[in-house]
Amino acid sequence: MQKKSLKIAVSKEIGKVSAKCYIPGKPKCIMTLAHGAGAGMDHIFMETLATRLAEEGIATLRFNFPFTENKKGRPDSPAVAHQAIKAAIAKAHELFPKLPLFVAGKSFGGRMSSQLLSADPPGTVHGLIFYGFPLHQPGNPSVDRAEHLKQVKVPMLFLQGTRDALATIDLIEKVSKPLKKAKLVKLEGADHSFKAGKKDIMSELVAATKEWIAKQSS
Repeated sequence: MQKKSLKIAVSKEIGKVSAKCYIPGKPKCIMTLAHGAGAGMDHIFMETLATRLAEEGIATLRFNFPFTENKKGRPDSPAVAHQAIKAAIAKAHELFPKLPLFVAGKSFGGRMSSQLLSADPPGTVHGLIFYGFPLHQPGNPSVDRAEHLKQVKVPMLFLQGTRDALATIDLIEKVSKPLKKAKLVKLEGADHSFKAGKKDIMSELVAATKEWIAKQSS
């Protein structure tokens, strides 16, 4: 596996953000991987996920949002987050123009990615993967945050823990079922951080991702 560190220019006003690309020997696809609201691209979950995906032939380009890059505590506005994701998608396509391109994100990163694809979708994207879609605030079940998903045209994969406080599993089922190109994979006992006691949830995430990408790429 080859590892590259790089900078991605988001815009003249926003500047650049750091990024890391993990490239297997014979990559099957390239995936942008956006982090959540509480940690940057170097969080152990993001690092481990990128490493394990590379072992399965999936190249990843993960990147910091501007708020993380500039060490600010509060997440970026959707407009800024969308620009960062769009720039990462463009960079991934520039680096690997012949590979199928997928967009993915953990929590906030996934939701911002889906908002971008619902409103201003790059034509290069083959599919969208959510590592825990943050459907609502803890203790306040709602489906309002999912309304824009109806406008997403690419296939979607929801990877959700059954104990996720930010997305009760019955509501995620309600949201994903009517979406024609969506698949829901439930991780039994996992919370929003994909922790479930001694269960190896990471292996389940990687296996489900690999299987779904193979079907979209065939």
